[in-house]
Amino acid sequence: MATLPLANRRLLLKTMGAATLTCPFAGMAVASPSPSTSAHGKITDAPIARSASQDDLVPFHGTHQAGITTPRPANGMVAAFDVIADSLDDLERLLRRVTERVRFLTTGGEPPALDPLLPPSDSGILGPYVRPDALTVTLALGASLFEDKPWLKQLKPRHLSRMTEFSNDALIASQCHGDLTLQFCANMQDTTIHALRDIVKNIPDQLVLRWKQEGNVPVIEPSRDGVVESARNFLGFRDGSANPDTNDTALMDHVVWVSDTRNEPAWAVGGSYQAVRIIRNFVERWDRTPLNEQEQIFGRKRVTGAPLSAIDASEFHLPDYSNDPEGNVTPLDSHIRLANPRTPESDENRILRRPFNYSNGITKSGHLDQGLLFIAYQADLEKGFITVQRRLDGEPLEEYIQPVGGGYFYAVPGVKDEHDYLASSLIGAARA
Repeated sequence: MATLPLANRRLLLKTMGAATLTCPFAGMAVASPSPSTSAHGKITDAPIARSASQDDLVPFHGTHQAGITTPRPANGMVAAFDVIADSLDDLERLLRRVTERVRFLTTGGEPPALDPLLPPSDSGILGPYVRPDALTVTLALGASLFEDKPWLKQLKPRHLSRMTEFSNDALIASQCHGDLTLQFCANMQDTTIHALRDIVKNIPDQLVLRWKQEGNVPVIEPSRDGVVESARNFLGFRDGSANPDTNDTALMDHVVWVSDTRNEPAWAVGGSYQAVRIIRNFVERWDRTPLNEQEQIFGRKRVTGAPLSAIDASEFHLPDYSNDPEGNVTPLDSHIRLANPRTPESDENRILRRPFNYSNGITKSGHLDQGLLFIAYQADLEKGFITVQRRLDGEPLEEYIQPVGGGYFYAVPGVKDEHDYLASSLIGAARA
């Protein structure tokens, strides 16, 4: 069957019977909150074996959305959608519906039983009772949502733009951009899949799935000394060393959260810019590269994660370039030195990384399709990810990686209470 053009798909969805779109979850049983997962771990800590529970609950309500500074569980996914909303009322309805679903999914409960002659209210892949499983669902908006709607144009976040190609990119159009993204993170992969399917089932008339990418974080055994290392990527190096400390509130206010001092629209205060990159790793080529060369490319020891400037230290030891101006120890074009040269000026370019590894099978040429679902948050997209990526243009690591998808989005402020909904401040600003 031929695929309908997007415009026709939207028209078809808009004309579907309203009765089939009514949410069947009104009045459902909702789980009583269980103790929340720890907020004191580092965001890129590798999950510890046998420490997660399906009853882990991350609070949905708050000043900021969960899933940004929340420590990563073992599984993550980003799904991008095209939005069908011809008016502000349509958009508000969509946002309220997404909030309703996310509030239930992240809290848990028993889906209602319907007449067996009707489609069931839930996919059932988690069983008869939905447990929270540390699920977070983070909503972000793309530049196209604002640019395509005259009643939103003037409210677009100041630095939000469509992602453009850098010199090493080979972007695939079908895996880029979107009006809206949902980042799903949970202990189990089935929980993220269940959440996506729930959204797709319950809001088919307003959300058209554009692309998605799943990933995971390797689970490790607890160490005897209690130290939790950063998770490793598919190049074998620890990914997350020297990430900003999410337990430092003042630092997060500076690096991640948009404040009222940044000349952004008032509705956007409390949100954060989201940069998503699907980065393929040429693992066959990398696995045939000498270890010493790999370490020179990254600027770290592979086994310990220690910077080359302190090879007997740990990954948590900060690199020191002050006595190495020529790059004899840590090459000037090494990944960590280019990304953060550790000058007073580069402090403004810090970002919070929250990546997941992905494995998509094999390519048409018979190579492994593996890589990194890179996700980063920052208070200023231009000073953050874009500036860092410009510094990385031409780095030696580019021989082994190639970004193929993703986009830039704006993660909206949090939902304050049960009467609030995602992006309510945007809708309020548009009505004003």
